[in-house]
This record gives sequence, C-alpha cells and structure tokens, in this order.
Amino acid sequence: MTLILGWGEPVHLRAAGTNGALGNGVWHSVLVGLRTSAVLGAYPGTGHAVEVDFTPLGAYACLGVPLAGLSETQVAAEDVLGVRWTSALTERLALAPDWGTRWTILDEALCRRLTAGPSPSPVAAEAWHRLRVRHGGMHLRDLVAETGRGRRRLQALFREQIGLPPQSAIRVLCFQRVLTMPPGSFRSLGELSAACGYYDQAHLNRDVRALAGLTPRELGGLSERARREGAGVVDGRLTGLPTRDGQP
Repeated sequence: MTLILGWGEPVHLRAAGTNGALGNGVWHSVLVGLRTSAVLGAYPGTGHAVEVDFTPLGAYACLGVPLAGLSETQVAAEDVLGVRWTSALTERLALAPDWGTRWTILDEALCRRLTAGPSPSPVAAEAWHRLRVRHGGMHLRDLVAETGRGRRRLQALFREQIGLPPQSAIRVLCFQRVLTMPPGSFRSLGELSAACGYYDQAHLNRDVRALAGLTPRELGGLSERARREGAGVVDGRLTGLPTRDGQP
C-alpha cells in the first residue's frame, strides 16, 4: 500500500492502458490500496513528495482500519489519517532543510502511529510470512493446512489485515517474483513462468498483462530501458521510470 504526501505540483494518477483518471485524478496526498491492476503516476511539472510503501500488515497497524475498504481504490490521505495529522506532517516535510531531516520526521511520525495502532493477528502474520518466503508459490489449501486455520478464517483475516483475499495476494506475490528475477537468470518466458509458480507461459502472460497492463516482453523492455536511462533500482525493484514528452 502506498502513501504519497506531496507539496508543489500534485501527482496525476490513471489506470494503465486508459486515459481515465483515478478518482479526481489529481492528488497532493493520497493512499493507494493494494490492487490487481496497474496504476500510472506522473508529475506534469516539478513535484515534491515523500512516498511510503507499506507492507500490508504495516499498513494495517499504521492506519488502524480494515484494509479491504482501501483495496482496488485510492483515497485522500487525510480521509484516513486525519486532516490535522496529514497537513501538519506535510508542512514539516516541506519546510525541512534536507532529505535526511525529512526521513527523521517521517520515521518519528509513523512510529508513533504504529505504537498506537492495532497489532496484526499472529495468524495473519504467519500466513503472510509463509506466502512471502515462497513468493506466492503455494495453494490456498496448503496455507490452510500449514496454519491449521479454516479457509473462512484466513479469508476474513486477509480481507481485514492484508486487504486482498488470499488468492489475489498469491497472484500479486508471484508477479513480484517475476519483477525481481535477476536479468539473465532465465532463457525463455516458459522457464520464467516455471520458476515463478505459473502453470505455463500462457498463465504468466495473462497475469502479467492483468497486473501490469503490459505483456511480459513489453514489461521487460521497459525495465531494461529504465535501467539504461538511470532509474534507481532497490532490491530488484525499479524506484522510478523515465518519461518521454511528459508521458509516464
């Protein structure tokens, strides 16, 4: 789940593959819930913002609300975090003299919320950990067996504290595995699909297109271009994409 706190030019969000804006399309502060479709964001001018990428359980503890209501959508950050908290924090970030100071301010503000927020269920934490270490490469029936909890109980916990049902969370984790596979570690898309837990290449193609709005080859080409043109990479994840003619 992503939190953006910005000042200056607002960020523009739209669904990948469309010209349609998400919500009002223009946001200074926004919470984007877990999704099973791609979102494009860009600044048409000079934008200044802090972006926080929460783990699902971290988002649950920090926000203190059931996450199912935030999945597949986006809301103004102040609608969840409060106008006073959001405005005061954004103002402090904008006035800070450097980025090191901003990180300190942000860490302190988020830690206070985490301390006061609800603790995730140990069952949800265990189930999420099992899915993460296997990159989503397991069936729901196996998750039920390994946690010793019923299917309905797990589904309810995932809706509340992860934001997506287990089946959708598995899809997202498998997709993230595709994104973080080291370049050159597979010889074909068929080999990639097998390594990332897909039934076959057709299954990989369908899920990547649904989640990224691009085919696997288009996504790979975009990643390569981004690396060549200087986009940052952290733990295998692109932290930004270059733009051309103002288009993301």
